[in-house]
Amino acid sequence: MLKSMTGFGRGEYIDSNHRFTVEIKAVNHRYTEIGIRAPKNLSALEDKIRRSIAQSLFRGRVDIYIAMEEFGEQRRMVRVDKELAMAYHNAMRELARLLNSSTVDFTPLIARFPDVLKVEEEEQDVLKLWPKLSEAMDAAIGNLLAMRLAEGANIQADLTMRIAKIETYVQQIEERMPEVLEEYRAKLLARMRDALTAIGVEPDETRLLQEVACFADRTNIAEELVRLKSHLAQFRSTLDVGEAVGRKLDFIVQEINRETNTIASKANDFTIANIVVEIKSEIEKVREQIQNIE
Repeated sequence: MLKSMTGFGRGEYIDSNHRFTVEIKAVNHRYTEIGIRAPKNLSALEDKIRRSIAQSLFRGRVDIYIAMEEFGEQRRMVRVDKELAMAYHNAMRELARLLNSSTVDFTPLIARFPDVLKVEEEEQDVLKLWPKLSEAMDAAIGNLLAMRLAEGANIQADLTMRIAKIETYVQQIEERMPEVLEEYRAKLLARMRDALTAIGVEPDETRLLQEVACFADRTNIAEELVRLKSHLAQFRSTLDVGEAVGRKLDFIVQEINRETNTIASKANDFTIANIVVEIKSEIEKVREQIQNIE
């Protein structure tokens, strides 16, 4: 089953101490590119987050948004910058002497100065949070994959329909080729008769057959049709592989397009030229759809 590269997934984990919310958005991209937006204190888990994504998503631009809430009692500590506090105290005493002011207790005032008192939260072991975050990640990835598979199924149905149309056009070209040769023989014979009748000479049947044979050789597209049908069959089988096949399908489409161009240049027939235009129109639609496949 094909997977689209676009999709969205959300996952959540919650217990008495933490809530983790993970949202993952994926869009088309030629390679795998992962962007992470998470609280700064979770930066040590970034490598684990990337590996978790890379195990499930093989192609596309993936943006991950992580939010964390903490509940319950959190241990905080108040630290005093002693050097800064003494510097403020000495400066206040010097100012008091300069102004002939009585010495007072400067402690309440100094405590309000910037950076004298700092509130710090107790550092926690971030690695212990990974099992919780991982559960939310797994849920988000699962929902994202479900959306990508659903869209992939729609793309596969569309591609199957378009390949079937191309196969129908190829069959029309195969059926047309004998008619092209017969029409060329008839036109050539008519021209030879018109030219030779004026001088009273009958057309040379051997010469006519030689000219028709040369034309048949120049316009022979049997090999191209065989290769084209082979590429179409390979495209169909690749659709059912069940893995990341976007790049492979893109390559096969290039080969389909190459054989189609060769047929157009060699066939030398207006009807076949019109059929080729229809094939190339379908190829472009297939190519557009493939850009969405992982």
